[in-house]
Formats: sequence, structure tokens, C-alpha cells
Amino acid sequence: MGDPLYVAIFCEDVAHERFLDALVRRLATEASRTVTIHTASGRGGHGRVISELRAFQRLETKADVLVVGIDANCSGWNQARHEVDDAIDAARFPSRAIACPDPHVERWYLADPEGLKTALGARATRGRRKCERDLYKRRLGEALRVAGHTVTLGGAEFASEIVDAMDLYRAGKNEPSLRHFLDAVRQALKAPA
Repeated sequence: MGDPLYVAIFCEDVAHERFLDALVRRLATEASRTVTIHTASGRGGHGRVISELRAFQRLETKADVLVVGIDANCSGWNQARHEVDDAIDAARFPSRAIACPDPHVERWYLADPEGLKTALGARATRGRRKCERDLYKRRLGEALRVAGHTVTLGGAEFASEIVDAMDLYRAGKNEPSLRHFLDAVRQALKAPA
């Protein structure tokens, strides 16, 4: 398996943190890589992620893989990805993966309805892509409550179960922004430790 890869995560909130952590762990296992994951920044929203990422890069800190997650917030995956990519020192972090759920991370939780049903007995639909704030968080939370679960973090507390049950091919096909992230993580995990 080789030496463990040190993965640093920068993201907006607990929903990003739990999903990205679970997904990186799953992909690392599939790639026969051992990872140590540290969430360097996981609260405070979009702007704070970028400012803390810049501060992190000024330190003498090193990560084998850098994972940064911000919602596209209806500006589109490409624009959000460019904003993050412009903030990263590529020379320091050649192995990186940028997550820009379009429009919000909860849509990724819903990316594989069959997996969600298998994992938690919840039936939810993504529906047409809309920019309404908290729409997908409400859909996820309601589906989980109807399935008999107590929801305290908007569904983020079930990230591991959801990610583990996901058919990643189907989820990536349903959500192109997720497919881009899956590809980026798989490539980044090829980094030497």
C-alpha cells in the first residue's frame, strides 16, 4: 500500500467536510492507498475557505493531496473551480482535487437515489437543478425523516453511509460536477507519498 498520503481538506461547512472525507476515504481504499485526512478548514463559508487556504499556503505546512470544496452557488462549476484553482499554489500542491458541487453539496448526497434508498431506506429525488438556497438540504432532510431517521445536521451525519452505498458511476453521470471531482481525486491519489 505504500506510505500514507496526508490529505488536507478545506471546505465550507460540515456537509462538505463529511461528504468529502467519506468520498476520499472510499476512493483511497479502492486505489489501495492509505490516507491520513485532516480538515484544515471546515467552517465559515465560501470566503473563509479561500482566505484560510491562502494562509495555509504561506505556512511551511505540506500536504500530499489538497482537497478544496466550495459550492458553485449557481455561478456554475467552471467559474467556482477557477476561483479555487487561482488561489492554489500549484507548485506546492501539484496533487489536488477541487470540489464544486453545482449548485450545493446536498445535491451530491442525492446523486444516487438508489444508493440512498439502499443505505438508509430514504426515497428522494434531485429534481431539476434550481438555485434556491437550502432546497437540496430540505429534500435530503425530509427524505431521511420520512425514512425514520433523526436528522440533526441536515443529513451530513449520514455522509459515510450514503457515500459507501453510492454507485459512483451513476452518481457522476447524474451530477457532472461530482464526476469531475471523482476524476480529480483518483488522479491525486496517484501522488507519491
